[in-house]
Amino acid sequence: MVRQRKLYAWLCDHSVACFVLLTVSFLVFGKLSFDLIHLFSANADYLLDNGWIGLMEGGLQQLLELLATSCGAMIAYVLFKLCENALVERLRHHKNEQD
Repeated sequence: MVRQRKLYAWLCDHSVACFVLLTVSFLVFGKLSFDLIHLFSANADYLLDNGWIGLMEGGLQQLLELLATSCGAMIAYVLFKLCENALVERLRHHKNEQD
């Protein structure tokens, strides 16, 4: 937990790096999540139509790859939200210091 606080404090102190990381994580999330629902649906249809044979023909591997992609997209989203929160916190403190 202490490491997370250090990362958050670092992000709050380095707004340019935080903004770059926010932008990169947004792009990664967009790339990984693009058309994910359609692919899950197509995989489910394939597995339901072909059953065990569909699993053995690569349906299970594709499902596991889709799950891994989903996890990667969620990690990118959480990083995006962390950076967003750090930037908002910095802006809020910067405004309070001017008052």
